[in-house]
Amino acid sequence: MDQQTDRDASLREVMSSYPTGVTIVAAREGEGEPFGLTVNSFTSLSLDPPLVLLCIGHSSASHDRLIASKAFSVSLLAGDQGAIADRFATDPSEGRFHELDWAAGLLGAPLIGGAMAWLECSRHEVLAGGDHSILIGRVEHSVVTGRNALVYQRGRLSSLGG
Repeated sequence: MDQQTDRDASLREVMSSYPTGVTIVAAREGEGEPFGLTVNSFTSLSLDPPLVLLCIGHSSASHDRLIASKAFSVSLLAGDQGAIADRFATDPSEGRFHELDWAAGLLGAPLIGGAMAWLECSRHEVLAGGDHSILIGRVEHSVVTGRNALVYQRGRLSSLGG
């Protein structure tokens, strides 16, 4: 192992080498327009109670509204949904849901059509995490479709499992 390379690698370089799933985290204010963003810093936190954790950068246009939402969804994208991931990762944030296949879940948060799985969460807790907020959600409803996952590694999106 080349220790010099390891010492000089930035956290961003190291973490981009680690493959992660790709999600769209979204919410709505009442019956208003949905909003959301692409998130790959997402993980299961607890099975009892059922909790998930995700991180949202303070600089995100959706940050304040997501943190304030009482309910949100996590659409785990399928392997063929790279264009949706890109759409929700770039500015402007307005209009991301325009002409997109989505439906309101049981809690009112938008679920992206064709995803490999969906979670509907109530806000459990928000914690400080450097330049991000750590949003912990209690899973209230979930669905899995059996489709292959979209993954992100070294700046590229690809399908896992197929």
